[in-house]
Amino acid sequence: MADNSNTDGYTSFLGTGWSFPPSFTGGGVKMSADETDIHESLQILFGTTAGERFLEPKYGLDMHELMFEPLSTTQRTFLIDRVRIAILVYEPRIKVVNLNIESPDPNEGSLNILLEYEVRATNSRFNLVFPFYNTDSNEARASVAGQKK
Repeated sequence: MADNSNTDGYTSFLGTGWSFPPSFTGGGVKMSADETDIHESLQILFGTTAGERFLEPKYGLDMHELMFEPLSTTQRTFLIDRVRIAILVYEPRIKVVNLNIESPDPNEGSLNILLEYEVRATNSRFNLVFPFYNTDSNEARASVAGQKK
């Protein structure tokens, strides 16, 4: 049974779904609505690898295959295009205003997806910064460094 307590008794025209990360209150699922639901949907989209969802095998943003590629202008343009297409297909409630990918520290293997978007139904603008990083090699390096001490 879903807990619609934060929808205040009205039906959201932007959508209502489970909160992310999922949490349970009073024997039900905590729900999110409107702009919060869109924000959480984008976080799920960016954090999901293609193939993770059984019934939606193409859902997600699969950037792991490009992990060890240098972040050149061509690669950055390719990633921006991949993000735009994922948003276009899986989040039609928003329009991308500005999208950029930056790498604050290339040696750490991290990327930031900087997204400025507009909710189509309300013309409200929001920002999202999604950090994409892989910690596997850093964790291995830290454990090896810890063993040498």
